[in-house]
Amino acid sequence: MDEKYAKYKTFPPPAAGSPMRAHALRAGRFRPLLMLTLVVLCLYLYAKPSSALGPLPDMSPRLSNTLQVAMPGSAPGADTNAALVPLEAHIMSKCPDARDCLQKLILPAMVRIVDKVNFTLSFIGTPTENDGIDCMHGPEECLGNIMLLCAEDLYPDPKTYLGFSMCLMKDYQHIPQRNLIEDCALEHAIDFGKLDKCASKDDGAWGVEMLRNSVRRSSDAGVTKSCTVRLDEEFYCVRDGGEWTDCPHGAEVNDLVLAIEKKYRA
Repeated sequence: MDEKYAKYKTFPPPAAGSPMRAHALRAGRFRPLLMLTLVVLCLYLYAKPSSALGPLPDMSPRLSNTLQVAMPGSAPGADTNAALVPLEAHIMSKCPDARDCLQKLILPAMVRIVDKVNFTLSFIGTPTENDGIDCMHGPEECLGNIMLLCAEDLYPDPKTYLGFSMCLMKDYQHIPQRNLIEDCALEHAIDFGKLDKCASKDDGAWGVEMLRNSVRRSSDAGVTKSCTVRLDEEFYCVRDGGEWTDCPHGAEVNDLVLAIEKKYRA
């Protein structure tokens, strides 16, 4: 028999002298017909499409609307039906602890679990009586925060706006210098003109309102330190004074990834 049908030979041949021997000999004349019938049946089953295993319908139109939220297949074990886990980093754009937090924890973790989280970058500041915002490192930090919020608003894919944010914050001392923002925008395929238009829209009121809402979000969550990481609406870890503090589950990248995986599968 053809080798590809060998797997269908389940039972071993009967031993010599077996009672089945005589019957097998008598049935020998029918063996060619039986074998031909089995071959035809196997070919039919092999060629016939199964309704359960047949080709899936084209889902590309529906998937195109969700690729920026969840990227099916980008990581092993991803379940496209599972709810994304909220992950949030509360920062100040001109803060070295925020830079370290993104560089040492958030970005490396996001590379591994970007398809399993709903990531938000929020900012810390103090609302003023005239509907403005005070930032710890001065008005330049407020403008830097607004630029990052504009990037997130215009390019909601975390791979884009988070990369842009990290690019700026690696050189946080020079935020919000124009040449730094232009260079980082170019590096991450962001239109600088759109960023500038967003930050200056309505004479700057648009950007200030975005920052005020972000600051209010951090305040409502009880966040006061940059950088504070929250997972599933709960405090996960804090980077303060060059050290990790209040990290009961660990401050390593693998610790965060495992915590996210656990919540994602729950």
